[in-house]
Amino acid sequence: MHTAYLVVTLIAIAFNGFSGVAALAHFAPIIPGMEAAGVPLSWLTFPIGTLKTLGALGLVVGLWIPGIGLAAAAGLVIFFVCAMYTHVLADDISPQFGLASLFLALNAATFALTLGQLR
Repeated sequence: MHTAYLVVTLIAIAFNGFSGVAALAHFAPIIPGMEAAGVPLSWLTFPIGTLKTLGALGLVVGLWIPGIGLAAAAGLVIFFVCAMYTHVLADDISPQFGLASLFLALNAATFALTLGQLR
């Protein structure tokens, strides 16, 4: 169980970290999906990029303090539920919707495995 926790958490750190930094840098390939979902580009810096990056950093800290990792994973799950909801409201079932569902599953797995580490 500990190996699965480490592997999934490290993948979540890498994916969420890259996604957060990409949003902060206004990485060109993510712009069309944001516009299709009706998300203002000004939101890429805050809240989107900031929250994803802080979530990834929280997962890093969680490797030593599991309670912080659990909170970070929970926050990322909530973030991606809201992201998917935003895409559904905009009738935007684009590749970014698929990515949001992948991120939701990854962060939900991280949450569950972190919870298992606390027991």
